[in-house]
Amino acid sequence: MPRNTSPALVHRLAVPARRALLPLADGLGRATGPARALPDFLICGAQRSGTTSLFKSLCRHPSVTGPTLRKGVHYFDTAYQHDLGWYRSHFPLRMTLRARWGRPRVRVVESSPYYLFHPRAAERIASTLPDVRVVVILRDPVERAYSAHAHETARGFETEPFELAVELESKRLSGEEERLMADPGYSSHSHQHHGYVARGHYVDQLLRMERHLGRGRIHVVDYADLFDGTARSLAGIERFLGLPPGPGTAPGRHNARKRAVMPEGLRAELTERFTESDARLAAWWGRTPSWCG
Repeated sequence: MPRNTSPALVHRLAVPARRALLPLADGLGRATGPARALPDFLICGAQRSGTTSLFKSLCRHPSVTGPTLRKGVHYFDTAYQHDLGWYRSHFPLRMTLRARWGRPRVRVVESSPYYLFHPRAAERIASTLPDVRVVVILRDPVERAYSAHAHETARGFETEPFELAVELESKRLSGEEERLMADPGYSSHSHQHHGYVARGHYVDQLLRMERHLGRGRIHVVDYADLFDGTARSLAGIERFLGLPPGPGTAPGRHNARKRAVMPEGLRAELTERFTESDARLAAWWGRTPSWCG
């Protein structure tokens, strides 16, 4: 299936069917790589904060499209060993995106939630996509951690119960960020899959992104606002991205997982661990996050 096939149509296929098409699509994409677009904007995280839902909502906009067979290419975190031609091969042909017959130019979005947390991603993004705009969704870090654990467990990347996984986290992640910074080819399973608390210290990740991209190219959204049942937050994202008004449909929730209720004692303990980070986030953001109100 060529890479200029409509992503909206392709994503209706069952996951096994999409996976079966990947080798063919990769080959065709590489062959036409120089003629393909690069993203105009990225959804960079945070993991388990509604990135899939936002991606699907934006791709319903008539002026937005994404990669053909996957929402996230992960070029700037785990696939940076490939060249830029490999990255281009995942996106539509530029000629299919041109303004025509009164239709504005179609913009391209990619969503890879590890981009926010990976220590090298922001620098790589800034170097490769100098005009890109970035959207970040922030969720109550305690809820995000609990959801991430359920997600990683379901995918087979976690075998320990939540409380023990949180206890093991500092040991699992010890030295991993330094290794990722020192070796561009290094990949860390624990850094990618076991950062339950670390990923919730949002302000440090945003400061790093600001350092490389500039504050004006980052739009931060509160998870509670995005999923309040209205399209107000989505409309704000569209304005930031320079898009005409979209369908005005509130984002649905995708990839939600049922899980047990977190014990109140554990919730209180984790909330305390985020107090200082959340205060710094509020100062940087210029507003109080919904989970601190």
